[in-house]
Amino acid sequence: MKRREFITLLGGTAVTWPNAARAQQPAVMPAIGFLHPTSLETKHVYLAAFHRGLGDTGFFEGKNVAVEYRWGQGQNDQLPMLVAELVRRQVSVIVVLESIAGALAAKAATQTIPIVFMQGADPVRIGLVTSLNHPGGNLTGINLFLAEVAAKRFGLLLEFLPSAKSIGYLYNPTNPVFAETETKEIQSAVSALGVSAVCYR
Repeated sequence: MKRREFITLLGGTAVTWPNAARAQQPAVMPAIGFLHPTSLETKHVYLAAFHRGLGDTGFFEGKNVAVEYRWGQGQNDQLPMLVAELVRRQVSVIVVLESIAGALAAKAATQTIPIVFMQGADPVRIGLVTSLNHPGGNLTGINLFLAEVAAKRFGLLLEFLPSAKSIGYLYNPTNPVFAETETKEIQSAVSALGVSAVCYR
């Protein structure tokens, strides 16, 4: 399978493709394991873009590549089970979109199948890769820097509400790694801005 082309279709990668990926041997028709924490109904636009990207690099589902879809339906505790199904299916690569929990589950499940992630926290800080330049292992991907821009989001909010003294913050307790990372960024930001943040689960 043309893995470098596949990485390109997902967008500019934050880390380089690891050696383990190049050693992976594809099946007669390579299979992509696609994991997302929500549902097809909420992410059909993303899926259409995914298919366009595959087509741009010469891959067409059902013709020269198979895609095994797994949707978490908002239940992060189910992601390890879904990843295990993809590993048993012996897919050629696992794509984990918008899920730190899913990426960590995939890393724990296999050290040989290449994993491409797209998620919102520093992959080095949360233990997905060793470094951005030399990730090591079988993972590569994109960091959206969602947690890191929390301070900027709160600063913009206070421009619209300059008299606010406290701000409520909702987080998902079933995604503890991201919640902890973003909460730290938010607490630091609001302290510097002279307001308080109240966190709700």
